[in-house]
Amino acid sequence: MDTIILGIESSCDDTSAAVIRNGVLLSNVVAGQAVHEAYGGVVPELASRAHQQNVVPVVHEALRQAGVTKEQLSAVAFTRGPGLMGSLLVGVSFAKGLARSLGIPMIDVNHLHGHVLAHFIQEKDAPRESPRFPFLCLLVSGGNSQIVLVKAYNDMTIVGQTIDDAAGEAIDKCSKVMGLGYPGGPIIDRLARQGNPKAYTFAKPHIAAYDYSFSGLKTSFLYSLRDWLKEDPDFVEHHKEDLAASLEATVVDILMNKLRKAAKDLKIKEIAVAGGVSANNGLRNAFREHAKKYGWNIYIPPFGYTTDNAAMIAMTGYLKFQDKEFCSIDLPAYSRAIL
Repeated sequence: MDTIILGIESSCDDTSAAVIRNGVLLSNVVAGQAVHEAYGGVVPELASRAHQQNVVPVVHEALRQAGVTKEQLSAVAFTRGPGLMGSLLVGVSFAKGLARSLGIPMIDVNHLHGHVLAHFIQEKDAPRESPRFPFLCLLVSGGNSQIVLVKAYNDMTIVGQTIDDAAGEAIDKCSKVMGLGYPGGPIIDRLARQGNPKAYTFAKPHIAAYDYSFSGLKTSFLYSLRDWLKEDPDFVEHHKEDLAASLEATVVDILMNKLRKAAKDLKIKEIAVAGGVSANNGLRNAFREHAKKYGWNIYIPPFGYTTDNAAMIAMTGYLKFQDKEFCSIDLPAYSRAIL
């Protein structure tokens, strides 16, 4: 009998639903929320309201594209946390109600686990090689910067993480200071491709072991820009490509230095990257360069699996379903958690 999992993701500002059958992705539908652009960041109350509007049509469309009915589902997997509490509650409540009405199991998924396990998603017409255990995963997004040792799909350990800002958060804030808009990551990425990564130098913190810090870089960027603007009020407009390229290069260098050290010390050559910042062109190029130089077997997710999506939730749910790792209906959502 087929195992068909519906995944629901609502941790931040994207409402997403996906269907996986026997480990193969059948559909992955994502509804974004443009309303936040006017505020320069996600407004939690607006996000939860938009999820309420989007969740039913998004799930309906995912089932339609997959060509399955809700009665054929084996289980419902959902993001339980971490994330924005209001947003999570919409997805969690809907998943519980749907699973209860169908009499099928519920599977709670840690959002961060989902990003890591996105590497195991298979598509019918585009099979991909998955990492072999154990592997290291650099998980980088607007809210997380971590190096994760993955021994099994349900055995993950954080070996290094940011002690303050995440890499994506630092990029977004620097973009905002430059007046480039929100979200800053894609804007910086696009401009960086046209700039000189060695044009400017910014501070790189010296943190012990494999941990990260990006607050110093953010402060260095802010103070440097302030001084340059005193001399030339149009400095950003005249040099935005070089600024973006130098910022991106600094962030990537910080990330790769610690990842390289962890890979060497732990003697692991299976290296993956995940999370929203894994869409960054500079980081992807750095991974390819390290693969050639250090003999790494690298795993870079397709762009559609870098940002928040339900395909990774459904995939994690499918793996947990094999071991009958179901959850009870009384489990609450949680806003903060570690792996």
